[in-house]
Amino acid sequence: MQMILQKMSKSKLILIGNIGKPRGLRGEFFLNSFCSPSENILIYINHMMIDDKKVKFEYIKKSNSKLLAKLQDIDNIEEIKKLTNKELNISIKNLPKLSSSEIYLHDLVGMEVIGTNKDEVLGEVKELNNFGANDYLIIKPTNSSIDDEERLIPFIKEIFINSIDKEKKIINVNWQSDY
Repeated sequence: MQMILQKMSKSKLILIGNIGKPRGLRGEFFLNSFCSPSENILIYINHMMIDDKKVKFEYIKKSNSKLLAKLQDIDNIEEIKKLTNKELNISIKNLPKLSSSEIYLHDLVGMEVIGTNKDEVLGEVKELNNFGANDYLIIKPTNSSIDDEERLIPFIKEIFINSIDKEKKIINVNWQSDY
C-alpha cells in the first residue's frame, strides 16, 4: 500500500509546506515542501492558502535540491520577511482521489490499532508525528484497549505496519502490548 505523506493541521486544512527564508531582495524565498517527493507541492499551486486566504504564486522552481518561489504582488525582502515561517495549507477537498491501495496519513487518525495477538486492541490513532527519522502513530487507549498505555509506533510498513483496512478502520501492527 503506497502512502501519501501529508501533515495535517487541526481543521479541515492540510499543511503542505511553509515559507522559508528570503532569497535576494525582490521577494523570492525558499519554499519548504512537506510533500513526498517535495516537487508534489506543485500539484497544489492553485489551491494554497496562508491563514485561510488564497495565495497566488508568480512561480515555483527548483534550484539545486531546493525549491524557490515568489508570490504575486510581493516584490521586496521586507514584505516576504513578514511571511517567513507562515504555513501553506490546502483544503482537504482539494486533495486528489486515491486508488484503493493508497491512503493519506491524516485518514489514519481515529483508526483502531490491533496488536500482534489478534484480540489485542492497543487503542486508536490519536495523531501522527514525525520526530526526525520516521513518522509515528500516537496511539491513545480506548475503552476496549488492553491497558491504559499511550504508545508510539513507528510507521514503517512491512516491519511494524502489517495492514490497513480503510473500510473497517483497522490497522494491524506487529507490536506487542508490552513494548
